[in-house]
Amino acid sequence: MTDQVNEKSDLEKSRDIISQLKEMHHYSKNNIEKLGEFWLLLDGGLKQKENAKKLEILLAHQSAFHDALESMISDYEIECNRIENEAS
Repeated sequence: MTDQVNEKSDLEKSRDIISQLKEMHHYSKNNIEKLGEFWLLLDGGLKQKENAKKLEILLAHQSAFHDALESMISDYEIECNRIENEAS
């Protein structure tokens, strides 16, 4: 008997990518929250204004990444749904 390897379709591979992007999105949100906590501590409690400014820049970059990732996920899901509807 020959073992058949069940290859995933391109659509299934794309859905896997979306799933992984969603996981990254989740961790990205956690990073934003943690950076915000650090910023509050540096700016307020520790009075380290220079470090707080640097962290604010990191926070802005992380937020931009988070937003871009969210947009990518949405666009990719729409494309996968279109491909799936055309195949049915």
